[in-house]
Amino acid sequence: MQYQAAVAAEAWGYMAAAMEGLNRVERLASESAVVVFSVSTCCMCHAVKRLFCGMGVSPAVVELDHEPHGDDMARALARLLGCHGPSAVVPVVFIGGKLVGAMDRVMAAHINGSLVPLLKQAGALWL
Repeated sequence: MQYQAAVAAEAWGYMAAAMEGLNRVERLASESAVVVFSVSTCCMCHAVKRLFCGMGVSPAVVELDHEPHGDDMARALARLLGCHGPSAVVPVVFIGGKLVGAMDRVMAAHINGSLVPLLKQAGALWL
C-alpha cells in the first residue's frame, strides 16, 4: 500500500511540474511578439535567432538551460510539438502568442513567404 501511495505521489508531482511548465511557456509566449525558446549551446537555435535579427526582428529569447524550470518547459514544448522521448525540441518559436513550431516550420514559412506576414500581423515587423 505504501508503494502505491509513493507511486501516486510521484505521478502527481510529475503532472504538477508538467502543468507548471506549460503555464510558464504559455505566459512567456504571450508576453512578446516573437518568442524563441532556445538552448544557449544549440547551433540551430543560434541560426533561428540570427534569421530574426537579420530581418530586423528582436525576439524575446528564453534560454531553457539558464531557466530554473527549463526542464519542465522543455517537456511542455515537446508535448506541444507532439514529440515523444528525449529528443531535442529547440528552437521553438511563437509569433503573436501562437506556436509556429520548431526550426523546420520556421524555415518553411520563411521560404514560402508566410513568415513576414506573420511577423507584421504580430507587430514585430513594420516594413
